[in-house]
Amino acid sequence: MNELRRAMNLMESRRGFLKTASLGFGSLALGSLLHSSSFGGGNKKVVERPENGLLGTCHFPPRAKRVIYLFQSGGPSQLESYDYKPELAKWHGQEIPDSIKSTQRNSGMVAGQSSFPLVKSIYDFQQYGQSGAWVSELFPYTAAIVDDLCIVNSMYTDAINHEPAVMLVQTGSQQTGRPSIGSWLSYGLGSDNQNLPGFVVMISKGGGAQPLSSAAWGNGFLPSHHQGVQFRAGNEPVLYLQNPYGVHENDRREQLDFIKSMNEHQFDVWGDPEIHSKISQYEMAYKMQASVPEAVSTADEPDYIYELYGEDARRPGTYAANCLQARKLAEKDVKFIQLYHMGWDHHGGLPGGMKNQAMQTDRANAALIQDLKQRGLLDDTLIVWGGEFGRTSFSQGRLTPTNYGRDHHPGAFTMWMAGAGVKAGIVYGKTDDFSYNVAENGVHVHDFQATLLHILGIDHEQLTFKHQGRRFRLTDVHGKVVHDILS
Repeated sequence: MNELRRAMNLMESRRGFLKTASLGFGSLALGSLLHSSSFGGGNKKVVERPENGLLGTCHFPPRAKRVIYLFQSGGPSQLESYDYKPELAKWHGQEIPDSIKSTQRNSGMVAGQSSFPLVKSIYDFQQYGQSGAWVSELFPYTAAIVDDLCIVNSMYTDAINHEPAVMLVQTGSQQTGRPSIGSWLSYGLGSDNQNLPGFVVMISKGGGAQPLSSAAWGNGFLPSHHQGVQFRAGNEPVLYLQNPYGVHENDRREQLDFIKSMNEHQFDVWGDPEIHSKISQYEMAYKMQASVPEAVSTADEPDYIYELYGEDARRPGTYAANCLQARKLAEKDVKFIQLYHMGWDHHGGLPGGMKNQAMQTDRANAALIQDLKQRGLLDDTLIVWGGEFGRTSFSQGRLTPTNYGRDHHPGAFTMWMAGAGVKAGIVYGKTDDFSYNVAENGVHVHDFQATLLHILGIDHEQLTFKHQGRRFRLTDVHGKVVHDILS
């Protein structure tokens, strides 16, 4: 309050008037950047509003209204899931040819390894559905709904270690500090539910020791009200949301109104857009006090829903429970719902590790698609499944008849999508006989991001934010839309 008085007194002096007036030119320039742009070659004026986003309307008709992104952190092996390679059976135990191995970087974790024997999957594959997609026996529930999937076996990335690779697929840059996909969508499209955040994050409990940085769902240089809001299991889904003991709702409302008036005065003096983000966040938190408990409660779900998702769905914080909550949030029109499940980093003990991860996730993945489909929500919801990179076709560490490991591999991995905007029942792209390099229709991480934005009605080259003198976008200076997989 004293700082505000000093600022107001400064404005009353001649020197203060001139100083403030000079700052006003910068404010005008900033306002022109924030509040008027041309998108798609037109002259349409667009205004950033926390509720409706920067664009107000999409660049072209969207195919999806919302996204549920099932991120499998750690890098699930494509060779034990969806990229069947029978040729590896002939080469099993033999050294990978140098002519192939040298085409990709290997991580420092195999620098001391002298032998690199190729290893076939210990698990069987079969073809399923009209698409004839090959699916590992580890994923029987997903195999049963394979004709709802668009499987992309030709993904590739630039990063070979976890943190940079997660950052790249989530934010478009290997370095931290850039906005995540959900933040870009919040900035561009806003929220369709004024009582819940437009970008919600959930992390499975007990998913493994691989670290996961909150920068993966951060707002970067975008206004802070676009960052992901983490929902947790337990009695307090959002930390510090509820009023302290003894504070009445009416008292909280009066307090927020008073703080808002002070913040508005501060904005008049300093013109800092982040002040309006603070106001928006306070108001959203107040609305969430009533909306969040109902949005995350699954107490009224019938028994057949728990049978669909499995018994894990009754245990808060599990992957299955989070998938069920994702469906509830989709019903509430939350724009971007991000689930993180850790534990896919199998440098050793891969057969047992993959089996355990599949048991935790496979049934819930299929149930989520079936649940959305029976409610008519799959028609306007895009579901994405995948990790940050794939695994090597040679064994990391000692190869035995029952055990092996696989190192990080950026050159080839698998993702799948389902729902609005993508063709159902197709397998797109191919890798070579060892799943070491992309052989046909490669899809870079930036291509995936451009395609995701396109499905939501956004031209990835036009959704930009000026920061430190440069216009940034999710796809940086790369990316092309993969039209072949669009419905």
